[in-house]
Amino acid sequence: MTFNRNRILPLILSAVIIVADQITKAAIVAKIDLYSIGASFGGDLLRIIHTRNPAVAFSLGHSLPPQIRTVLFIVLPLIVLGAVLVFFLRSDDFTTAQRWAVAAVIGGGLGNLIDRIFRPMGVVDFVDVKFFGIFGLERWPTFNVADAAVVVGGLLLAVTLLLPQKKSS
Repeated sequence: MTFNRNRILPLILSAVIIVADQITKAAIVAKIDLYSIGASFGGDLLRIIHTRNPAVAFSLGHSLPPQIRTVLFIVLPLIVLGAVLVFFLRSDDFTTAQRWAVAAVIGGGLGNLIDRIFRPMGVVDFVDVKFFGIFGLERWPTFNVADAAVVVGGLLLAVTLLLPQKKSS
């Protein structure tokens, strides 16, 4: 195991995602009243709103008791992110592209974890996109920078796992 630039440099992306996520969430909280629309673009195609999610993606788990939510949505993700970070730093099995994808997932995961710890009302979500009834959804579930980083990083990781690539050290 060697700690070289290729191994550490992608963590800058994690830090940038965390900072961008927290800055945008702070701006939303400061400028837009809870459960209201701050701006609309393209009619109602894209809206910037202020909502909170005490659960995880698609509000899964919102009806669970608070103690269970704490374990499932704070403690467990903290353990998983810690394990991923240790594996990320120690493993020689990642390609360069996979390192950047995992770094995006780490940054997004930590961005939302910060909200779950420090925002008792839940994770701040604010990007609201019209979905035209696809999959029975008039609007896609509201999301934030961290959510987007997790999804994009996860998709890139999946693609890189399916395509043969040269390993990085």
